[in-house]
Amino acid sequence: MILRVANPIYDSVFKYLVEDLRIAKILISAFLKKEVLEVEVRKHEYTNGTRDNISMFRIDFGAKVRESDGSQHLVLIELQKTWLETETLRLRQYLGAQYANPDNIGKEESHEFGIPMVTVYLLGHKVGDIKEPIIYAVHKAYDYYGNEVTEGIPDPFVESLVHDSIIVQIPRLHGRVNNKLEKVLSVFDQTHKDKYNRQMLNIDEDNYEDDTDMMYILRRLLAAASDAKLRQDMNVEDEYFTAIENRDTAIMNRDKKIAEQDQYITEQKNQIAEQNNQIAEHMKTLQATINSLVNRGMSLDEISVVMGKTVEEIKSIIR
Repeated sequence: MILRVANPIYDSVFKYLVEDLRIAKILISAFLKKEVLEVEVRKHEYTNGTRDNISMFRIDFGAKVRESDGSQHLVLIELQKTWLETETLRLRQYLGAQYANPDNIGKEESHEFGIPMVTVYLLGHKVGDIKEPIIYAVHKAYDYYGNEVTEGIPDPFVESLVHDSIIVQIPRLHGRVNNKLEKVLSVFDQTHKDKYNRQMLNIDEDNYEDDTDMMYILRRLLAAASDAKLRQDMNVEDEYFTAIENRDTAIMNRDKKIAEQDQYITEQKNQIAEQNNQIAEHMKTLQATINSLVNRGMSLDEISVVMGKTVEEIKSIIR
């Protein structure tokens, strides 16, 4: 059965989706590939309201995870989603704010340490020539000789200074469902987008009927599709992005025209330079010819007759 659900690429729908803590837990567990015991939304949750040249949605979670050895610890998850190509520096600014946030400092006996952090980027665009839809940029520790250091790792001091990142290229998903994470992210796959309404996705629920978590996510997106306020919010986002796209199209057309003009000017300059070179070569040839005739004892009057030029022209050439 095909379900017509709200498209979570929209900020409003995505927020509605992940503010359900059960879904947040499912999503974070799939990203971390670990058992997540508890999830809480950190108090600095916000969307980028000004959005001039990018769309940025950000939400921060605290997740208590259980490792394979049974130990438990807190991990900060900074989840950022964009529609348009992203300014890397803007992402770094958000990350810097997280490091500086005193709420992200843990205490252990007599000293403080930074709570381990994982950044997750859901990108609505492709990253260079990287073909893999999901990339794990995971840090490791090495000695001077390049050997991996494992003894004593992880360490609170090291974990306070570095973090792991997970990058998802939504346009690269293309129906891939080879693991748990790709299955969860399949609801973001834009190949399911409705032909006549990009605010909706057409999802075959038969593909998920044996997965209670996925069915729960689909039901949440189904509810979003029927929510009047969310539909209005999506309309606002569409209006905003239409304006952005129109602006970007105008800028691209202007830049293309300027580039064409610059190319024409460059070609003209090259042609002029080539003509000047030809003239210079021609003058050298004339000078050589005149000098040769002078060496043969011919007068300037005689040379002017031979070359079809006035005596003054001959004088100007040999100056």
